[in-house]
Amino acid sequence: MLDEDLKHQSPSIVAESLNDFGSMSVDELWKLHENVGAILVEKISAELSYLKTRLASLKPAEQNESLTVIKRRTYPRVRPKYRNPEKPSETWAGRGRQPAWVKLQLSLGMRLEDLTIR
Repeated sequence: MLDEDLKHQSPSIVAESLNDFGSMSVDELWKLHENVGAILVEKISAELSYLKTRLASLKPAEQNESLTVIKRRTYPRVRPKYRNPEKPSETWAGRGRQPAWVKLQLSLGMRLEDLTIR
């Protein structure tokens, strides 16, 4: 019932000729499964190659050659504003998260102004 000609027919013709899957043998169903799988592989690979060419045509020319990494803007170096009184080599510029030593000093009752470098 299933042969290579059935593989290249339109889906509506295949559906009409195979309208009752319950009456088909296991071998016929398996062959149909293999044919559908092969057709799907062909169609998916064709669609994938089409989408890759579309994506390549949409990217700017410099991105087609290699992937570029978006670099962060460089910020000027900021001088430290606060110093740890217990360990003077530890400083903080006042940007970002507070270091552990700042949190510890604040929890001990010091104010941020007490840690200011003079």
